[in-house]
Amino acid sequence: QVQLVESGGDLVQPGGSLRLSCAASDTIRTRNMAWYRQPPGKTRELVAHISTLGSVTGYADSVRGRATISRDNVGRTVYLQMNSLKPEDTAVYYCNTKTGDWPWGQGTQVTVSS
Repeated sequence: QVQLVESGGDLVQPGGSLRLSCAASDTIRTRNMAWYRQPPGKTRELVAHISTLGSVTGYADSVRGRATISRDNVGRTVYLQMNSLKPEDTAVYYCNTKTGDWPWGQGTQVTVSS
């Protein structure tokens, strides 16, 4: 089974930036990929998605204009650049396929607080 390892989360002040990374143990070349997040006490939600070659991306309204998803198929890595972070961005962030059918990784914690 594919293993996903997310990293890059941190405690940041409002207005700060982070770049999250997701490394896959096997090829991601043929899959539309996505980032998800689960805020405290809430269900997991899709934040951003990207097509196999990276030509098409989509974002949740809550992050549009502040987030950029990208991918490196050779390096089997998906990235999420988050700017102008807000307290409501606090969550555990996960990557997976756009359909969420791979085993979930442990996620990476993003905390936005002054």
